[in-house]
Amino acid sequence: MDLDKYLAKGNKTIAQHINDLQHCLEVLVNLGYVETEHLKNLIYIACKYHDYGKVNPEFQKRVSSVKWIKFDKDVEIAHNVLSTFFIDSNEFDDFNDYLKVFFTVAYHHNYCDVDKIFRQKRDLINKLLENFEVYKVKNSVLNKLVKTKIMEERESILLKGFLHKCDYCASAECEVEFNNDFLDNSLEDLKNSWRVNNPNADWKEMQNYCYENSDENIIVVAQTGMGKTEGGLRWIGNHKGFFVLPLKTAINAMYDRIKEDILKNDVKEKLSILHSESLNYVIKKHPEIDDPKEYNDRGKKLSMPLTVTTMDQLFDFVFKYNGYEMKLTTFSYSKIVIDEIQMYGPELLAYLIRGIEMITEMGGKVAIITATLPPFIRDLLGDKFKYKEFIDDSVKRHNVKVINNEISAEDIIAKHYANINDNKPNKILVICNTIRKAQAMYDEIVKEVKVGNVHIFHTRFTKKDRAEKENHIISTGKNEGGENEIWITTSVVEASLDIDFDYLFTELQDLNSLFQRMGRCNRKGKKPIDETNCFVYTKIDSNLISNGSRGFIDRTMYNLSKEAISEVDGVISESDKLNLINTYFTTDKVRNSEFFEEYYKYYGRIKNTPAYALDISEIEVRHIRSVDIIPKELYYENEERYESIIKQLENEEDKVERIKLLEELSENVVSIPYYDFDRTKNCKDIKINGRHYYWVLDCEYDSKIGFKADRKIQNYATFW
Repeated sequence: MDLDKYLAKGNKTIAQHINDLQHCLEVLVNLGYVETEHLKNLIYIACKYHDYGKVNPEFQKRVSSVKWIKFDKDVEIAHNVLSTFFIDSNEFDDFNDYLKVFFTVAYHHNYCDVDKIFRQKRDLINKLLENFEVYKVKNSVLNKLVKTKIMEERESILLKGFLHKCDYCASAECEVEFNNDFLDNSLEDLKNSWRVNNPNADWKEMQNYCYENSDENIIVVAQTGMGKTEGGLRWIGNHKGFFVLPLKTAINAMYDRIKEDILKNDVKEKLSILHSESLNYVIKKHPEIDDPKEYNDRGKKLSMPLTVTTMDQLFDFVFKYNGYEMKLTTFSYSKIVIDEIQMYGPELLAYLIRGIEMITEMGGKVAIITATLPPFIRDLLGDKFKYKEFIDDSVKRHNVKVINNEISAEDIIAKHYANINDNKPNKILVICNTIRKAQAMYDEIVKEVKVGNVHIFHTRFTKKDRAEKENHIISTGKNEGGENEIWITTSVVEASLDIDFDYLFTELQDLNSLFQRMGRCNRKGKKPIDETNCFVYTKIDSNLISNGSRGFIDRTMYNLSKEAISEVDGVISESDKLNLINTYFTTDKVRNSEFFEEYYKYYGRIKNTPAYALDISEIEVRHIRSVDIIPKELYYENEERYESIIKQLENEEDKVERIKLLEELSENVVSIPYYDFDRTKNCKDIKINGRHYYWVLDCEYDSKIGFKADRKIQNYATFW
């Protein structure tokens, strides 16, 4: 058949499109990502036949029409189904190979119920293909796909994944993969730059361990200051790699660090950032990138050598939606670094661990690099990992006082003034478990301390105010001077910000969280610890402790943490911290917790979900019900400018320009929990071309304290 006579899309023939796919395949083969000649041959056949069905007259009528014509299921069959009739089973030495290619081609799109179409629309299929040489497809072929579980075999997943990847990138006219031939050299250049000021500078023991075990799945537990980032990058080396972190702020900081310190701003074909607002971030922070949309798309297509991202962007493949194979196949030849795995709750941890299992089964490598790791999580991960701890007790950072009471504003104020009188460094960090508590603490402290010295930081600020707060706290936390500042925060600072305060006052949540919080005080261990610098308050609001549907702090985890930290009185070493984690958070001790119950519920659900049972649109990794609002006062202060932006947006077609306008529109947006959203106080529904974007809400908002909830329900907690 002369495929140059038929269109695959408006500007490409089927023959041209197939050639594009085969080019993508050759790139993957040359990079060593296709592991066997046998698999390569099957991918080649799948690429060849995947769009043959487009030769049917109804498709050609639609694709060549100047006017858009809607797909009519009464007169046309999806081309992925029709394409299978051009595959000759006799072309294969093994009938199972035919089944694998058949499955790959038939299911490479999710346009219809494939099995149903095959069985119920044979007459229409025959009519559409009557002028072409085709082969019979017996119902027994469909039955064998199910009975032999061909769809779940490793080679089938790889075959379909590679077809998706080649088809996706060929259609988008972008490179399928960029080679990582630079990271090892870039890291050596980084080391050599250290030697300019310190001739003896070299890789640390932990970083060398990562490098020496780069062919293994590893778990590394290492305290702050041991260079976990460089260790993870050395483990990746000159391979395709992903660096997974829990929060967007941490991702942005990591991306900037790698971009500036290691790659010297040469990122176009080397490094990508991927999260829900990554394109906005690139446009705003990196104007030197000529085509930010193209650059961002490379990250979304997983084609960049090194990507910094959230687990949400990667691990949705565990739900096995149609097309999940592309991600899983990409990870089969990739190395994934997961940072601070203990930060995830039971649901996300279940997704993560199931994803790790699937990746390693496919041949991908995983490194878990973290400051703490409870033994029960290590047990959940299984025996696929080499495990090593790196502890340096030569530097003591924390002198702890445990107080069996609620966190006290009086204590914080007294410490603030005592430090002033004694001329001591006086940067105090306060961490509360909820925004409500943090705001109450702020209100109490500012009555006694100059307002300019007291600040609050959490997630319920507008994007503009939050960015300013974040920059301010980072600046405060990095300076080595003795500023007289008090910062009241929530757990948002635990793993996302590189800050270093002189004193910490914190509520207890769980022990892992506590040690993360303590890492924000005397971070480098250069400050004296002859007196208490970490004050831990163990009595918390009982409504926050899990009780059926109420509370978000697991009762078992909290009680174990309280028992563990009560052993501490005075200086605590890194070994002490590790021993407490290893003693109190064993599988036996947490087995009956709600955390474990929730974990196994979600793990079982995703593991037992059959392939293609869920559509990708139904999948939500993080079940966070929130509403984006603009406080009424801020909206009407800027109403004229907003109305102008909305008009521009309704007429703007360039995606990058639209994002810039939307970014400007959203600078006064606050994301609030759905339970804090009072519909009776809606003032305006902001729509653009009929699509809802934001509510204008009559609510209490102040740039100093953020959004303040006005609700009677006390049991729910906004904890970020």
